[in-house]
Amino acid sequence: MKLRRPGDKRQYEVELISRDGPKLRARIDGREIETQAEPLADGSTVLALGGRRIRVLASRRRESILVAVGPAAFEFVAIEGRGARSAHGLVTPEVSAPMPGKVLKVMVRAGERVEAGQPLLVMEAMKMETTLYADGAAIVKRVAVGPGDAVDHGAVLIELSPVSSPPVPASGPQDS
Repeated sequence: MKLRRPGDKRQYEVELISRDGPKLRARIDGREIETQAEPLADGSTVLALGGRRIRVLASRRRESILVAVGPAAFEFVAIEGRGARSAHGLVTPEVSAPMPGKVLKVMVRAGERVEAGQPLLVMEAMKMETTLYADGAAIVKRVAVGPGDAVDHGAVLIELSPVSSPPVPASGPQDS
């Protein structure tokens, strides 16, 4: 996913490579990083990077991603890609709870195609409603929660699969 800060022309290429429990691997502007993520009860996460522990809080709005790192705060907006996108490399193959709370409404079903910015789920935390949106085009692989479910920070709510390219119609026997 390409991101930029409003008013800034510089673009940041961000790709989540893998997530295995608390261990995350990502590539930011071509530089691969590994970190351990420790979710906290207040919705923030502590990342272990280069021997340092850094507290990070991120929130997604419809058109932007807000990130607070220590005393600094940043806003990023997604830049729509040009041309065809590959069927792999979902920004987030899982939609996770940004904080502990209660699921109010699930707006998608397994097998459904979703588009970037489409609302997926509404949850309530600390008496505030938060809508979670799709980062990009995807197919809903699994919905792990339902209305009324209590969830912990980081709990997987929805699993997504990449959108495959349309099948090419067969015109007879195919060579292998």
